[in-house]
Amino acid sequence: MTLPRLAPALADALQARGYSQLTPVQEAVVAADTGRDLLVSAQTGSGKTVGFGLAIAPTILADEGRFGPAESPAALVIAPTRELALQVKRELGWLYETTGARFASCVGGMDIRDECRALERGAHIVVGTPGRLKDHLLRGTLDLSAVRAVVLDEADEMLDLGFREDLEFILGAAPEGRRTLMFSATVPKAIEKLAQEFQKDALRLQVAASGSQHADISYQAMQVAMADADHAIVNLLRYHEAQNAIIFCNTRAAVARLTTRLSNRAFQVVALSGELSQQERSHALQAMRDGRARVCVATDVAARGIDLPNLELVIHADLPTNGETLLHRSGRTGRAGRKGISALIVGKNARRKAESLLRFAKVNADWVDPPSADAVRARDEERLIADPVWLEEVSEREAALAARLLNGQNARRIAAAFVRLYMSQRSAPEELQGTQPREPGSFGPSRWFALSVGRNANAEPRWVLPMLCRTAGLGRTDVGAIRVQEQETFVEIAEEAVKPMLKRLGAARELEGGVTIQPLANPPFAPERPAAAADKPAEAPARKAKYQKGDRPRPTTRPGDEAALAELLKDEPAAAPERKPKRPFDGKRGPAAAEADGKAKSWKKPRRSGMKPKSTKPSGKPSGKHPDKRR
Repeated sequence: MTLPRLAPALADALQARGYSQLTPVQEAVVAADTGRDLLVSAQTGSGKTVGFGLAIAPTILADEGRFGPAESPAALVIAPTRELALQVKRELGWLYETTGARFASCVGGMDIRDECRALERGAHIVVGTPGRLKDHLLRGTLDLSAVRAVVLDEADEMLDLGFREDLEFILGAAPEGRRTLMFSATVPKAIEKLAQEFQKDALRLQVAASGSQHADISYQAMQVAMADADHAIVNLLRYHEAQNAIIFCNTRAAVARLTTRLSNRAFQVVALSGELSQQERSHALQAMRDGRARVCVATDVAARGIDLPNLELVIHADLPTNGETLLHRSGRTGRAGRKGISALIVGKNARRKAESLLRFAKVNADWVDPPSADAVRARDEERLIADPVWLEEVSEREAALAARLLNGQNARRIAAAFVRLYMSQRSAPEELQGTQPREPGSFGPSRWFALSVGRNANAEPRWVLPMLCRTAGLGRTDVGAIRVQEQETFVEIAEEAVKPMLKRLGAARELEGGVTIQPLANPPFAPERPAAAADKPAEAPARKAKYQKGDRPRPTTRPGDEAALAELLKDEPAAAPERKPKRPFDGKRGPAAAEADGKAKSWKKPRRSGMKPKSTKPSGKPSGKHPDKRR
């Protein structure tokens, strides 16, 4: 391997790491003028960490390619998150291993006293997060007077997280003659403005991917019913059986809920969110790296910039907020030439949003159905038949045990028992409802419900439908006819959405503003029967203009509806027990105390001081003045 313009120590480190050639971004920064500032934009997973490690080497290394005594830091690397900062420290550690470099990390969530001691002992390269670095500068424990190179990794993310003031403070404390290198996946206007302010004659390097955006990542979008979202995730994990997989959620609560559910399904899963301590987050990542866990459920901020080995599958349980986040999430896989899959779980009413995200991110996704239970079972059978264990040599002990089994059972029973044992070690796949669109004009199986609001409260369909979607978890396609009456409203709801709706609302069945929804045993209106030509009257009778107030259409009788309703509600959680009445007042005052003493008498609230007593006229009638009016 030919690595021009590299220090021998760094070239040896790359060869020992198995580098046969540099990535495009690494070649670009190595070929650039070593004395200029750099503004580099390249896609996630393109080797930027090693790239800026190579870029700053001519600036901070001595002529002989080794560091001298560790006094003040020669280089400062700033990263947006703790995980990314520690990852950068590890990457630079093996790259500069033979140069005598000493490192120090300054990240939030770690013991600041240990960091102060490490800085006091001396470090050539300091890696940290903006907030903690600023804290050390204010304490006087970090001296940047000798810094010759400053690197901003994932600069766009640091601005998105609100670190602009901290960055300005840190860069203002560094010498003016330093080199400033900014690395980012994208270069928005905010990054350009920051570069103009803190860089001098910066060389702009925009490294395009060798193919399309994330060419090694296969994007898949799967539209599922709301009740099938978690089931689709389970089937995805089971279908691919990825060595490492990461699931992104938008909130900490969603991370906790999904982690618990997958753990109950026997998945080896860890969580990664901002509410965890740094030690817990480090243990979670280490469990993924050493194979004790295979699935990580994380939020965007917690997983920013992490690099998990052999990460083959990324699942977006919640759609990202923008296209850049989609790219950063997906960039956790398909790194360094490895293939990966990025799967978006799309709700029934979120297809337009998903298409917009994909269009903004400039990636093409295949719209596919999530793996069904049958597809997962078929994939398990393929893996079982293709397992390399069949090609391994049989030991004497194994052969003896196999002979004993064959003496007691026939081969078919032994094979069936092996299949059952193999399948029992894996979580069972989920049956999905499916999201096939209904035929136009045909709503399909449904049930009727009554809402406790009608025309007397200005109810109308364009108000009822959004309320049902917000509070009952329904989609627009789950709601059929809406019939507003004087005092109540009848709503037709698809049968497949009834149970999830009742489970979400609970026994109270309350929507918004005290509006309740109750199931009906029978449809509220009789179906219209087309009359034969001979039965048609000469003139149709005059139709009633409107139902009178309080007049409700008589439900039609349909055999078996009451039994079906009871079956539907049998799993519904029981209503909250009725609250007991408050205990009588047993103090020194009040009617309860008087009755206990056998001196029952009427209780009157004491008049407040300063209140004018009620006066009467000579006739005994009230004077008209308010009895509680002050003088």
